[in-house]
Amino acid sequence: MKLRSIACSLFIPFLLMICNAHASEGDQALLSAAKAEQPKVMDSLRTMVSIESGTMDAPGLSRMADYLHERLNTVGARVERLKVNGALGEVLIGRYTGSGKRRLMLIAHMDTVYRPGTLLSEPIKLEGNRLYGPGIADDKGGIAVILHALNILRQSHWNNYAQLTVLFNGDEESQSAGSGEMIATLAAENDTVLSYEPTPAKAVAKAEGVLLAAAGTGTVTLKVKGRSSHAGAAPEEGRNALMELAHQLLQTADITKSIPGAQLNWTQAETGSVRNQIPDHATATADLRLTATDAAAKLQTALDAKAHEHKIPDTEASYSMLIGRPPYVGDARTHALAKKAQAIYAELDGRPLIFIPGTGAGTDAGYASRSGKPAVLESLGLAGWGYHAKNEYIEIDSIVPRLYLTTRLLMELGRE
Repeated sequence: MKLRSIACSLFIPFLLMICNAHASEGDQALLSAAKAEQPKVMDSLRTMVSIESGTMDAPGLSRMADYLHERLNTVGARVERLKVNGALGEVLIGRYTGSGKRRLMLIAHMDTVYRPGTLLSEPIKLEGNRLYGPGIADDKGGIAVILHALNILRQSHWNNYAQLTVLFNGDEESQSAGSGEMIATLAAENDTVLSYEPTPAKAVAKAEGVLLAAAGTGTVTLKVKGRSSHAGAAPEEGRNALMELAHQLLQTADITKSIPGAQLNWTQAETGSVRNQIPDHATATADLRLTATDAAAKLQTALDAKAHEHKIPDTEASYSMLIGRPPYVGDARTHALAKKAQAIYAELDGRPLIFIPGTGAGTDAGYASRSGKPAVLESLGLAGWGYHAKNEYIEIDSIVPRLYLTTRLLMELGRE
């Protein structure tokens, strides 16, 4: 989580609402349990990062699912393992039935953006307060928090819920194309959904936090038709689709500056097959982020207008749009959950917790909140940085606070 390569500017200004007065002394038994669990969390992280599970790596995802299936069994869950259409990774669902009234759901993803073999150049390493490894923050740190919080709660014999559901999907980095609808459907059956994408490292954001909103995602495709000809003997007889593609890319590079709630970045292109032929076709795709409900329609209209502004005569350009993950926009219940989390953090010697207003990255919290039925809170995973880049890491001193937060928050929710 989903939260990917987020620029520091997205977190400024913070909605910084730090409790000056300490809450109660907190739950010392839970805090002691969280401290005892920390070395086990680090062992789990090393094991999970050692299982390379890139979003397009079917064998790696299968190994990761095997590992998590066993871990969920170990913490007493009834496990269902599902294949989904349009994805290489499976979905694991763990369920618990309790004696309470509320229905609670925890979600995280087991796929990463890294190709097999990345560990050779970016090995797991410990440096001071940082543990490095591909995918360690996004999102194997989130999985570790869930697994070890469940272990703490199991040991304390807590079952004050009607049903507790855990979902791990394997295609979040592929827009959750296969699992998104499943997440939305299951989330709608719950009162509260907690999502475990990472929170930014304190080296970046000054304090750990929770996320209140995230962009929806999509893809824009540009196709150009031209006319082929011999590049050496008769280039003038051709209509160069590549040149027209370049023109279209340049004239739409800043098109979203006038469309609030939309962000467009061209990221891929393909054209031609041989060096000595004027290409008759060219295609480009763009990453699309949306935070306003009407932004997609406005962008499509603007792109269609640019399609008729040609540089190369007798070429045709067309733009199409595919909307993927929906936006996550926290409501009043999200803010109430965030304030609960902040109060719980204050029990840890007044430790601050910030409210991050939004990010351009996508998250499965968008699917979880789509129905409007559950309260949803995001970024309960470990603090870290370097997502989708080199030298991704987590901050070790965030492990105990995050375990304490999850266990205390679930207990609070169970009492409501």
